[in-house]
Amino acid sequence: MNSSSKHTFKRTVFLLLLCFSGICTIWKISEMATSFELSLTNTECGCETCLMQNNSWFMQRFQKNITPLLTSNYNLSQEAFNWWKRLQYERRDIKFFKQTAQKIFEVFPAYPPVPEPGLDGCRTCAVVGNSINLNKSHYGKLIDHHTFVFRINAGKTKGFEEDVGNRTTHRVMYPTSATNLDNSTHLVLIPFKIRDLQWLVNAFTTDNNVQCSNDKKNVSKQEPAFMRYVHQSWLNKKGQYPSTGFMVVILALHLCDEVSVFGFGADSDGNWSHYWEVLRNRKLKTGNHPGSVEYKMILELAKQGRVAFYRGW
Repeated sequence: MNSSSKHTFKRTVFLLLLCFSGICTIWKISEMATSFELSLTNTECGCETCLMQNNSWFMQRFQKNITPLLTSNYNLSQEAFNWWKRLQYERRDIKFFKQTAQKIFEVFPAYPPVPEPGLDGCRTCAVVGNSINLNKSHYGKLIDHHTFVFRINAGKTKGFEEDVGNRTTHRVMYPTSATNLDNSTHLVLIPFKIRDLQWLVNAFTTDNNVQCSNDKKNVSKQEPAFMRYVHQSWLNKKGQYPSTGFMVVILALHLCDEVSVFGFGADSDGNWSHYWEVLRNRKLKTGNHPGSVEYKMILELAKQGRVAFYRGW
């Protein structure tokens, strides 16, 4: 992103720092809520079926008392930090992490406002993956119908509207994949190391190659413990760390009343490729992410009635 894109970033940026291998995501917290955890205990929502309704399989994995958001009074344990720092070979200690977090809170408010789940009607969320299986799926209108639409990294809409829709309320990405955002899209930043957190501060405070909005009042952050929870509770410690897409699926379970998942999984030949790319390499894999384990978990979430899964074709 160059300086000419300075004014293309959304004025109201939602930041959820989902730090597992440093993942951090952005969202708004209710300024008037006494605790984000309290909202997760509310079993009433405007939907026909609410995620929080009792399901023993789901509740064995879902930790309703964990928050995906980092506030100024966060309490990151040494154990959680040590788990996170090994993912991208971070050499600096927890003291430096906390110093960096403090700088973030000097720039962004500790408790940006956001409606709580279940308090503003039926909040539906579409998590749109980048699988090639979305081609010819004709899911576009269905995706756009959701309250929030999460897209991941470089997932494109232009030219693919019929299959993936054209609305994007939240874009999940990390510094090396930073891309221009229009004024209707909220930023979801994913730092994999402390340097990525420093990038966040610099992007909002200095005139460098990556320019962001000057509107900081709707920015919040997340500690590494949430990503550790996803890896251990949902993936049974398989793989080195979860993919960005799977992290967003679990995030949506914590923030939404109903969750629809689109376009995850390999194609019929076992390739993990993107719907906007011409497939040349027939041996595409998922790297450090346990793709097959994540896919099976999404299938099980659908079987248990916790998400609606639209794989594609």
